Amino acid sequence: MRFAAALTLLFGALGLAVYLDVMGHGPLAGAAGNHLRAMKDRRTAPATVEPFTLADFDRLPHRVAVADYSLHEGRGVAMEGYVQRILRAIDDDYHLEITPTPRRAGGPDTLYATAEITPGVRGEAPRWRYERLIEALRPNHGGATEWDGGPRRVRVSGWLCYDYQYDAPPSAWARRLEAPRVSGWEIHPVTRIELWDEALGRYVDCAP
Repeated sequence: MRFAAALTLLFGALGLAVYLDVMGHGPLAGAAGNHLRAMKDRRTAPATVEPFTLADFDRLPHRVAVADYSLHEGRGVAMEGYVQRILRAIDDDYHLEITPTPRRAGGPDTLYATAEITPGVRGEAPRWRYERLIEALRPNHGGATEWDGGPRRVRVSGWLCYDYQYDAPPSAWARRLEAPRVSGWEIHPVTRIELWDEALGRYVDCAP
């Protein structure tokens, strides 16, 4: 019994160490991990944002040193499109998959860019609660059923962030036949969400 208890304690400690390392809090995270955590924990909105597309995400650097990619992480960006999937991540971020065009009825998902809504930015804001965002964004996946009108046109703004852990640029085959993320570059954290209003012919704030 003592041996089993010791093994349980050991595995628990190892699991916690791995989790903290992945989250960028552990002593083994290193410079890149600690930097990533700092970028994800930002709470203020960028002073200005520039329009960004899937091609722009594609052109950002991959597999380079922190000193090189961090030069881009002070940029605020805004991507227009449609949310094909929303899910709640293990760290309580809300993970959005943004595509430039809506999915055709019965069609497949497509290449997407990632945007993450963090607890530090959304706080307790009612309109940015998980269930309310699902209703507002109408993703292909995330609610109980598909929405009759399909995903809603949105503009998502925030900070560029390089999550190197997920940076595996997809092959030409995957881009054509699968629905991969375009790169490890993300909008993270998201600091603003705007919804297209057909009646007004413009975007309106989905304020946190």
